[in-house]
Amino acid sequence: MVAATSGAVAVAGARLASLLGLSFAAVVPAKTGGAVLARIEREGGRWQAAVQPPAAGGAVAGGGAAGGGRAGAAVGGGHFLDHFAEAERAVAAAGVPTVADEIFGQLSHEPEWIVVGAGTGAMSAAIGRHLRRHGRRTRLAVVDPENSAYFPARASVAGDYGTGKPSRIPGIGRPRVEPGFQPGVVDLAMPVPDVASVAALWWLRDEAGVWRGSRQDRRRAPTCGVCHLVARMREEGAKGSIVTIIGDGAEPYRNTHHDAEWARARGLDPTRHAAVIERFVRTGEWRPA
Repeated sequence: MVAATSGAVAVAGARLASLLGLSFAAVVPAKTGGAVLARIEREGGRWQAAVQPPAAGGAVAGGGAAGGGRAGAAVGGGHFLDHFAEAERAVAAAGVPTVADEIFGQLSHEPEWIVVGAGTGAMSAAIGRHLRRHGRRTRLAVVDPENSAYFPARASVAGDYGTGKPSRIPGIGRPRVEPGFQPGVVDLAMPVPDVASVAALWWLRDEAGVWRGSRQDRRRAPTCGVCHLVARMREEGAKGSIVTIIGDGAEPYRNTHHDAEWARARGLDPTRHAAVIERFVRTGEWRPA
C-alpha cells in the first residue's frame, strides 16, 4: 500500500496495513516534521520524501508526492491509495451512520450552523448531503486557510481553480479543488488568515483548556468561523447553537503550530488576532485584525 500524504492519513494507513499484514509506504512532502515521520514508523510504515507538496503538481501534472506514490506502487506491485480522489465516494458508499448522523444523534435540537474545514472534502460533502436529504434548516459553513483553492473556487464558480501553493494549516486547505469537495452543498465559505488560525489554537489551549491540533477544527480555522457566525447571529438578534468538529489532538503540533518560536519565524505571530478573540469573548464583538 502506497499513499501520497503526511499526517493523520499516513499514520492511519500504516496502522491499517499493519493489521492486514501488508507493507505501507507514505510519500510525504520534503518538509514534513520529524514527529509525523516517527508516528508513521511507530505504526510499522515507511516514508519517502517528495520534492513537491502533495497535489501542488500531483494529480494535475503527475509530479510531487502523488506522482511519486503512483510510480512507487506501479514499480513495487502495490496499490496506490488516492484518498483525495476516493475519500468522498468511499464515505458516501459506506452509508449510515455518517458524521452528520452522529452529530444530530447527540443533539436535542437542530443547530443553526455546522462549521468545518475541508481537506479531501469528504466531511463537508457528507454533512451537506445529510442536511439537504433530510430537509434540515441547519446550514453548513466551510472555512478555508490561505493558499487553498476551495474558497476562491466557490466564490468564482471555477471548479478547476488552483493556487499552486500548499496550505500551512495541516489537514485542511488544498492547492486545487479535490474531486470530493461539493460546493453545491455548502451554504457559506469563509477565508481565514493562517495567523488567525494559530491565534485560535493558542486561545483554545490557554484559555479554554482544549489541547488540540489544527485539523478538522477541523479546529483552529473553524473556531474563527464560529466566532464570525456567533457575532452575525447576535447582530441579527437570532438565537441558536453552532457545532464544529475538533478532529485530532495537539501532540503532533507541539513543536510546530503550538511552538511560539516556530510560529513567529513563519510570520504567524498571533498577538493581534489573539486580542480580537479576547475582545469577542468579553463583548461579543467580532472585528478581525
